[in-house]
Formats: sequence, C-alpha cells, structure tokens
Amino acid sequence: MKQILGCLLAVLMMGTASAQDWAKAKLEKSSRHQEWVKVKHDGREVDCFVVYPEVSQKATAVLLIHEIFGLSDWARSMADDLAAAGYIVIAPDLISGMGKDGGGTASFAGTDGANRAVSSLPSDQVTADLQAVAEYATKLPSCNGKFVTAGFCWGGGQTFRFASNNKNLKAAFVFYGGSPTQPEAIARIQCPVYGFYAGNDSRIGATLGKTEELMKQAGKTFEPVTYDGAGHGFMRAGEQPSPTEPNRKARADALKRLLGLLQKI
Repeated sequence: MKQILGCLLAVLMMGTASAQDWAKAKLEKSSRHQEWVKVKHDGREVDCFVVYPEVSQKATAVLLIHEIFGLSDWARSMADDLAAAGYIVIAPDLISGMGKDGGGTASFAGTDGANRAVSSLPSDQVTADLQAVAEYATKLPSCNGKFVTAGFCWGGGQTFRFASNNKNLKAAFVFYGGSPTQPEAIARIQCPVYGFYAGNDSRIGATLGKTEELMKQAGKTFEPVTYDGAGHGFMRAGEQPSPTEPNRKARADALKRLLGLLQKI
C-alpha cells in the first residue's frame, strides 16, 4: 500500500500520466514492427504489446512491467526504445479484462480507474500472468531463449518480486520500486538484481539499506545506483516535454547503464 500511495503522490507532483501525446507520437514514428498479442493461461487472456528489433540474429527478450498507470503510451514507447537497442520487448497489460467491456488500460477514461485496477491486482494473478508472458516470449522463433525483466514504479516492485518467483530469469532491472522483505523470498532469487533509484525519493531510498543487507546475507547480487536530484518516475519524467535537468540526466544515465548491462546478458 505504501508503494501505491507513493506512486500516486508522484503523479500529483509531476502531472498526470494520461497527457502522453508526445509518447504516442514517438511510437507512431518508429520503424520497428509493433503488434498486439493475447497470451492465454488458466482461462485468462493478457493483452501484450510486442516490439521486434531490426536485427539479423535471435535476440534476448525483455519483459517490461508497467507503472501503476497501466500499459500507457509511455510504457509502450519505452518498449520501443529497448527494441531499438536490439531486444524483443513484450509489455503485458496486467489489467487486461478489468476495464470497460472487458478491456484493459485503454478502456479506462482516466488514470484514476487504471490506478485503482492496478492497485487491486492479486499478487498470485500478477505472477501467473508474468510467468505465462515470459514463457510465450522465450518460445518466439526470433528469441534466443533468454529473458530479463525491467519494471518501473509499481512495476519495479513487481520486477523484484518476480525475480523471487522465476528461476530462469537472467537479470532483473528494478526502477524505483519496492523490494521483498521476507528472507525466504530473497533466498529464491537466482539472478542478479540491478536497481535504479531517485535521490529525491526517500520513501524508496530509505529501504535500500535493508534490501542490501538481506541480499548480502543471502549471497545474492544486488547493485543499486541512486541518481542525485532525480524524482520518483524519472524515466518517464526525464523525457516528457520540458523535463527538469536532474530528471533528464538521470534518465539518460540510467538508460546508458541499462543498455550496458543488457549487452552482458
């Protein structure tokens, strides 16, 4: 609940996520192949946005987990950014079926409805959705069988949690999300976890010491980086029109680090 409230506070501070015409325009200009697919499991259908890289060899898949706003235009543009770097990116709409007429994020009139839907998601359902999407992605003919996950805000917390629930994950990239606090969950993590945090986000920053302690005690790899002066949500805020300089710089530096780490997978 604290993580959800923090994400909502970030919306009030930086403006709503719905005003993303700039992100939509960016998507429309992309030359990469984009498509929607339905991943089915256990009587449920999850709408997923997939972007393919323009490469000649099989590629690693990135499972991108959206913010509390659902699968927004910005989240899809972030997927396209990573595909531009040579990765297959699949971004599930985790509130598929919860909107008007059984729709997903796009069927909600504004961010409030999507926020409530995301915040009410059962943890087991989120895990099952992510497991099914990961299986789908790794079986794509153009995938090399490897996959990682990256998530933002609410999705950052889900990324850390998913690392404790999938032993085949090659790496988890957590952007300003919460961390598991149960030693037994930490013990199940089999991949390195890389954190990207904002200097002006004490709600999350204050928990990092405990997270580092738990990960170290369990013999796990956790490498957090905090970007001075940046606010929660800097990956989105740093590229929206007229960003603050700390947010702009944090996004640029974090993206460079992310792509560098991905190259090592």
